[in-house]
Order: sequence, then structure tokens, then C-alpha cells
Amino acid sequence: MNINLGDVQTTALIPLAIKANESKRKNARITDNLAVKIIDDLQIDTKPYDAFLSHEGVIARTLMLDKWLNDFIRNNPEAVIVNVGSGFDSRFYRIDNGKILWFDVDFPDSIELRKKLFPENPRNILISSNILKEDWVKIVNENIKAKERPIVFIAEGLFMYLSFDEIKQFLTILKNNFKKGILAAEQNNPLMVKHQKQHDTVKNTNAIFKSGTNSAKEIEALTSGIRLIEEHSFNEEMKKYSIRAKIFAALLPAINDRWAFFEW
Repeated sequence: MNINLGDVQTTALIPLAIKANESKRKNARITDNLAVKIIDDLQIDTKPYDAFLSHEGVIARTLMLDKWLNDFIRNNPEAVIVNVGSGFDSRFYRIDNGKILWFDVDFPDSIELRKKLFPENPRNILISSNILKEDWVKIVNENIKAKERPIVFIAEGLFMYLSFDEIKQFLTILKNNFKKGILAAEQNNPLMVKHQKQHDTVKNTNAIFKSGTNSAKEIEALTSGIRLIEEHSFNEEMKKYSIRAKIFAALLPAINDRWAFFEW
């Protein structure tokens, strides 16, 4: 199958390859058979997209967010989840409880490929859009029958490819169009922006990191009314599994990416 993706969209192959390779391991920490099938269908060489630190980081962020979302859905079984910049993430199929309503939003090239690769589900709605434009918001709101349903937005592997002005624009869209909600947004460090050419997998794409934070408080400050709830380094999960990851967490505690959760 021909793959023709934009520079940032190509980075979605990194977590896809890592999840597929992890799933094939004897003691796999996550099992994503859909990722395995897609990698096989696309006949992708995973070597450029799977290196130790990226592998451990993706597995950590996946485990951490899966746990958080499972807990949230357990308490809110009819929740609405909007995955912005979804790439080839198959989280819906891992955590679906049969009641949630899930939106995957991404650029047209990614969504068109998703349509060919992922099974259809009436509660998994695909939206082809630039997240910095408001057309996707209308589609989400039109499909939410009960306006009081709790809503979570996921920005996984996204903010580092946006400038602070673009992040502010995105946050303003959320605040202006949804009365309340929760945002789970991955954060990266400014040093990763400075040294992005040394990144073990992103360096193999043409994507460019545009921003990074030392604290998610910097994101909170961009838009009034959006409050930081909590922030957790991927190191918290990574150091559970290998000596190498423990050393990385000890020597460079602030460098790794983080999950930050906001509400309004």
C-alpha cells in the first residue's frame, strides 16, 4: 500500500512500530494486535522508528494514559473522548467499554489511511481536519446527543510540533466551544527542541519540534480559565522495567516527556 504522509504525520509511524514490536515480545507490556497487523499490511521497516529510549517512552506513555483513561471511563461509562492528532493510535479498540463515543481527528492524509486500515465502528468517528481550525468542533458537537456527557481531549505526541502561539490557539478553541472538559497533553522539554537532531527516532523523519516546556504551568499560563491538575514524567513508568531506564531517570530526571492533565 502506498504511504504518502506529511512530515509531522509521518511521526505517527514511530508509536505504531513500537507498539507492534512490543506486542511481539514474549513478556509484552502492552498487546496491540491491530498495530501488528497494520505494520504487516503496510510492509513497514520498523528499524528507523524503534530505538531504545523512544521504545521505552512510547510504552510508558501508553501504559500511563491507558490506565488513566480506563479509570476515567470506569467512573464515566458514557464519556466522550476526542483524540486530536490521532495518527494511527488504536486506543479506542483497547479500552472501549461498548458505550463511549470516540473521535479521531487528524489531517486528511492520515484519516484517509486510517479508513483503509482500521475496522469501522459507529462509536469511533473519524474527522479529517486541521485541529487549529474549528470545523472539527462542529462535527463533535453535532454527534454528542447528551451535552452533559463528560469529555476528554487527548493530545499525544502533538504539542512539541506546535508553537506556543498554535498551542494557545488550540486551547482557545477548546475553551470557546466546550463548556467544560479535561485535556491530557504530552509535554516535552526545551532541551529536546534544541537537540532534536539527536533524537533517536524523530531524526529519521522531516518533522521539527517547535516548542517544549519545563513545567506544564507554562501551558496553563497561555489561556485563562484552563487549570493544570497534575503532571507526571514518563520516568515514573520507564524506571520500572530496566536498569538503563533507571539510570536515565536518575541522571536526566527533567529531560523525559510528561503527561499533563488540564481542566476547565
